[in-house]
Amino acid sequence: MRRHIFTLLSFVIISISAFAQNIQSPKEFLGYELGTRFTNHYRVVDYYQYLAKASNMVQLSAYGKTNEHRLLQVAFVSTAQNLENLESIRTNHLANAGIGNTSASADKAIVWLSYNVHGNESSATEASMKTIYELVTSKKAWLQNTVVIIDPCINPDGRDRYVNWYNQVASVPYNSNQKAKEHNEPWPGGRPNHYLFDLNRDWAWATQVETRQRLKVYNKWLPHIHVDFHEQGINEPYYFAPAAEPFHEVITDWQRDFQTQIGKNHAGYFDKEGWLYFTRERFDLFYPSYGDTYPTFNGAIGMTYEQAGHGMAGLGIINDEGDLLTLKDRILHHHTTGLSTVEISSQNADKLNTEFKKFFSDKDFTYKSYVMEGNKYRIAKLTELLDRHEIKYGFTSNTTVKGYDYESGKQKSNNVNNALVVSTNQPKAKMVKVLFEPNAKLSDSVTYDITAWSIPYAYGLKTTASKTFVSPNASKPVHKVDFHNKNAAAYVARWNTVKDVAFLSELLQNGIRVRFTEKVFSSNGDTFEKGSLIITKSDNKSTDGFYKTVNDIAKKNEITLSSLSSGFADSGVDLGSPDIKEIKMPKVAVMSGNATNSLGFGELWYFFEQELKFPVTNINSEDFSATTLNSFNVLVLPDGNYRNVFKDKHLQTLKNWISRGGKVIAMKGALRTFAGKDGFGLSKKENEKSDSKEIISYARSEREGISNYITGAIFKTKVDTTHPLAFGYGDSYFTLKLGSAAYNYLKKGYTVSYLEDNKVVSGFAGYKAVKNIKNTLVFGEHRIGNGSMIYMVDNPMFRAFWENGKLFFANAIFMVNNNSYEL
Repeated sequence: MRRHIFTLLSFVIISISAFAQNIQSPKEFLGYELGTRFTNHYRVVDYYQYLAKASNMVQLSAYGKTNEHRLLQVAFVSTAQNLENLESIRTNHLANAGIGNTSASADKAIVWLSYNVHGNESSATEASMKTIYELVTSKKAWLQNTVVIIDPCINPDGRDRYVNWYNQVASVPYNSNQKAKEHNEPWPGGRPNHYLFDLNRDWAWATQVETRQRLKVYNKWLPHIHVDFHEQGINEPYYFAPAAEPFHEVITDWQRDFQTQIGKNHAGYFDKEGWLYFTRERFDLFYPSYGDTYPTFNGAIGMTYEQAGHGMAGLGIINDEGDLLTLKDRILHHHTTGLSTVEISSQNADKLNTEFKKFFSDKDFTYKSYVMEGNKYRIAKLTELLDRHEIKYGFTSNTTVKGYDYESGKQKSNNVNNALVVSTNQPKAKMVKVLFEPNAKLSDSVTYDITAWSIPYAYGLKTTASKTFVSPNASKPVHKVDFHNKNAAAYVARWNTVKDVAFLSELLQNGIRVRFTEKVFSSNGDTFEKGSLIITKSDNKSTDGFYKTVNDIAKKNEITLSSLSSGFADSGVDLGSPDIKEIKMPKVAVMSGNATNSLGFGELWYFFEQELKFPVTNINSEDFSATTLNSFNVLVLPDGNYRNVFKDKHLQTLKNWISRGGKVIAMKGALRTFAGKDGFGLSKKENEKSDSKEIISYARSEREGISNYITGAIFKTKVDTTHPLAFGYGDSYFTLKLGSAAYNYLKKGYTVSYLEDNKVVSGFAGYKAVKNIKNTLVFGEHRIGNGSMIYMVDNPMFRAFWENGKLFFANAIFMVNNNSYEL
């Protein structure tokens, strides 16, 4: 009997050993050693799929595809038994966050490792393969009480853009000289995704397809630990937690302390190998849309790890200190911190579960409910975002709410009806506070990103923050679109949101002639504000199926149309008035290439293609010539430096094109090209020179320098509502100011949105910069002959999340001086 038992045990041991030995390493599977070349995404996918078949410790779950149809997937790594019970582990874990109703206790550590959110920070994905292999072969003991979730590549489109370029240009063997072509990426680089968005700034706003699909999986797990693997400049060795100040105030003492414990664990391995590193510098935990802060505000220990390298490093490069930095080095360092993270998490599984539960139990905030009223589309757009984050909300009607009024910045009582209510008596309470509070508490003004983002300002909603809970008492509004009178003389649609712009876009592309009114008028008992779209039967006599086409497009876009039986208005202008003008189909070119900020271009590309579905032509700044503009009547210049594009000759060419009816929309940094140039009507406001004799020490220079900067702060502007650029807006607008550049009012043009006051509504702005922006331009128009220059000092399209600013840009395209085109 003992012999049989011994034989059986021997067989099991040998079988398990053989199973492990049969698992191929990345080198064996790929046919080359990691670090000797870059691995294309499809081969990374192949290796993970191979592991899922070869090992009972790996389960794969595809969660979507990118814009360029590359696979997005996560791997669950743990013991075979844990994977068999994965769903119960998940539900037990979420119960600690107050989600679900299971009573079973949670005892597993949940660790999520995210790689390559920036495509050209390419060592990360390579390191993921080395890490998962070691977890399922030599580090199995850690997985007894730990589930590791690995996303090997968050941004496959950007990564393959970089990898394919590098493989095309690299020398064999690689050239380590910094001046070599392989160390200098062409525009736009591999960092962003297909639409050139920075996915590490998109977690909270969820504008991109990669983010939206990932959040569905992430919110099913809400891990204890989340690591975002990055790369930085070639001269900075390695950064890991703990993070730098400022920390957002919702972050707990435990979250701070465990970051330090993790960092010390990493330090032990790095010290042993003699590797340099730094902590508590540069990378803070404040802005909510990072891969470290978003998880942190959802209960995790969220961390960024930064390895020297980035898109400059290639397979090997000599840094400024004369040291060779290789891809092999970079992979090994990320591999080491990844394993170290799993190790210390496994050792502290019980504590992680205890503190995770505490995080979700603490909901004692000053403001209990945020009550919002506004355009139904913007409310619906916001509820879509809340659904993506699994934040609960409701609606209330016929209620008086007392609290902080966002518009006035004062305590007020407001009567609300059909209002959206988002409260903190829910599992995502801290995320609600972070996203909705009027002004986040800032412990240190030296930050890595913007310091203001409050959703009520971003969405342009009338909001009251209440210190008492407001109970929802109404159902979610249902928008119903009905067909309209076939015999109407005209249909009218209001002009308030991007949804209305998408409606106009589709009408124009279907050959429907559309007008808009520059004056308020009333008809059939309804009042129509400036900018309202008018579709007349007389303009569209030759259009087959006019009635059906218009109504089908309206229904598709959820637009409410008003039917007018006559062109004779009850008051105001009649339909034949010169103040009711036709919107001609704009032929839009958007500048791209080396002169442009790739992110700024991407925001516009995404807006036209995904939100408006309106055709535009992207042109390269390097190819610009006198004949480039012949096919267009609108030129959009994203944020950038156009000094070399519009030299004297080309600047005169541009001015001549404008005078014939062309329109240029210059955004943010593009304004520098025209400031002070004859005929463009734009002048820069310079900072007043200081008479101070104070000597600034070297140590104080950084902090003194920020007095001249505005790092993403919100200001309240005044608006000239009579100008077409402002149609759809009230007499004030909250702008997100991303820099300190200041321009004077347009003396010979139209100053449409402007800062009469320089009071900071939310966020940080240096006192010198604030002083200089008083009485300055935000948005305006300057006429040149029959055409226009439209200036946008602030970028209303920033990261596609400042919903309330997008109509200004749409007005610039479709409304401003639209009927002057002679080209």
